[in-house]
Amino acid sequence: MIRKFQENVSLSAFTNYKIGGPARFFFEAKNETDVYWALGEAKSRKIPIFVLGGGTNLLMPDKGFRGLVLKITINRVIATQNIIAAGAGTSMANLTNFSAKHSLAGLDWAGGLPGSLGGAIRGNAGCFGGEMKDSITAVQSIDMKTLRIIRRNAVQCHFGYRTSIFKQRPGEIILSAELRMKKGSSRKIASSLREKKAWRKSHHPLEYPSAGSVFKNVPLVDIFSARSKEYRAALKDLKVTYRGSSFSVKTDPVPVIAAAKLIGECGLAGLRHGGAEISTKHTNFIVNARGATARDILFLIARAKKKVLSKFGVQLEEEIQIVA
Repeated sequence: MIRKFQENVSLSAFTNYKIGGPARFFFEAKNETDVYWALGEAKSRKIPIFVLGGGTNLLMPDKGFRGLVLKITINRVIATQNIIAAGAGTSMANLTNFSAKHSLAGLDWAGGLPGSLGGAIRGNAGCFGGEMKDSITAVQSIDMKTLRIIRRNAVQCHFGYRTSIFKQRPGEIILSAELRMKKGSSRKIASSLREKKAWRKSHHPLEYPSAGSVFKNVPLVDIFSARSKEYRAALKDLKVTYRGSSFSVKTDPVPVIAAAKLIGECGLAGLRHGGAEISTKHTNFIVNARGATARDILFLIARAKKKVLSKFGVQLEEEIQIVA
């Protein structure tokens, strides 16, 4: 097989934001051998590497990337008893559909979750009370410098709130993972997935390109000490009044208040800059409403962070990955 890099490939076609300049080099790795080859070739050319998954939780720069964009599309999926083994490039949509078809429960919370398995593991994606860490039993990755294969169990992945060891160590590429599932009803699993998809459609501005939730929700401990009476009261009542605004407290899976509510309380819903807009439907979405650039998105990110810090003393943290 003859392998070669593509050149000057527009990245806007590979991200949900539909934003991004050209990649100097681009290569799609469909298996582990492709990954080995691409890493070796990039090393011989002495060029930087950016690893691209589903492109859903990502903002690429307008100037593009002056090295190799390595897109992982390893997408095989197999089930052995209650274990699903899947490639990192498997879309979450295909993975959840596979689980329903094979009557394997455990990913019901992920209905409508965009992106690839590798990206979901990297950011320990979660919603509706579930997280990737709840199902993962093992993850296989490759060290980009040494080309050494590393296999970790769930504990060794150091999963945390929207993070993992792979986010903390960007020098590794996730290749595949194993997920422990439970036997269930195919019909009930499929029904649960449809419910989650319908909820997303009604609550998220899916009519516009976006990267999903821009900011992480804010842990309650960032506002009140876990030993304080205010913290205990908030957990009991599942609501809190803070600096003149009322917030619901939800489990995500730790107690949090919604970043969207903080942004909305600052009066930022509908704020526009260039082609970007803070969604009125869900204020933690900054959407590409009409030909937005990365600079437009970054302007609104900075504005939201500044306003929330000024009004609530809370430092919002990006959930999306921003490539400089």
